[in-house]
Amino acid sequence: MHQPEVVRLARFLLALALVLPVARSGWSASVAAAFLAEFLTEGRVTALSALTPAPVRRPLPLQGVAADRFTPTGLAGGRPLVLVHGLTPAGKDDPRLQQAAGLLARAGFDVVVPTIPGLTRGRLRPDDAVPVVAALAARDAPTALVSVSVGAGPALLAAADPRVRDRVRVVVSLGGYASARELVRYYLTGGYAFGAVHGRVAHDPRAVEAFVGANADLLDDATRALLRARAFERIDARLDSASPELERLFRALSPADGVSRVRARLLLVHGRADQAVPYTESLRLAAARPERTRLVVVGLLDHVEGDPAGGGAVPDLLALWSVMYELLAAR
Repeated sequence: MHQPEVVRLARFLLALALVLPVARSGWSASVAAAFLAEFLTEGRVTALSALTPAPVRRPLPLQGVAADRFTPTGLAGGRPLVLVHGLTPAGKDDPRLQQAAGLLARAGFDVVVPTIPGLTRGRLRPDDAVPVVAALAARDAPTALVSVSVGAGPALLAAADPRVRDRVRVVVSLGGYASARELVRYYLTGGYAFGAVHGRVAHDPRAVEAFVGANADLLDDATRALLRARAFERIDARLDSASPELERLFRALSPADGVSRVRARLLLVHGRADQAVPYTESLRLAAARPERTRLVVVGLLDHVEGDPAGGGAVPDLLALWSVMYELLAAR
């Protein structure tokens, strides 16, 4: 982040926080602006922390699942929310995830953060949804579900699960993915495409090696040989003609294949310059279930972090503020 731009954006958001209670006659509008100011500046601007007491964090006993609960201080009860992390060895103990959970609790949510064991190892599997289902089942009221990066996979698979889908009122995906096949393609070749949008990026070989090592059963020996030879077009063709067994696994891991069974409203947020998961994945997910789905693609986000140098600052801020306001206002 560039500090002068951070300060300018923070001042704009703080002004918004002061004006909105009058303009929109609601505390939620002000909280949304303060949350965004603190989130995008990674805590450099303590807009929401200055307005609210620190939340309480404690372990949440769930059978077979490590989880923490963040509750707002001074409120009779927060609105239930489950926060699903992306690829991180620390799981629920990731410092940035804890910061986000604390901010959401300050905004009035009763936040549960489960650890997804597969995602702590960089591994994508259908049973990653099990901890999310357990967390949703432990909630007493309609729940918001917020996912980060590839955590969109287990989050949306859980939101489509008939055992808990009626408990979910809204799903927010930040930098998520739609197709496991396309995610694998992107990590192996750097290629991405949806509709008229397409491109290719050069990945750090160490990141590719780590992904391949953690997800060995998503590639066969022939694909690994093509990867070593950097024969990207042949890898594309091989992924498009996967074996029946691999095809079933791709489909089981792909949110787009089950999103039609999700009954909640979807809010899909993606950074246009995201290098970890291309924004074409949110385009793909929105196309898979356009009803009750809102797509917000902005230059102000990198992957799941703020990027004020990304351009379009004020329109992007307003778009992101409206997503947070909708999350706060959803019933």
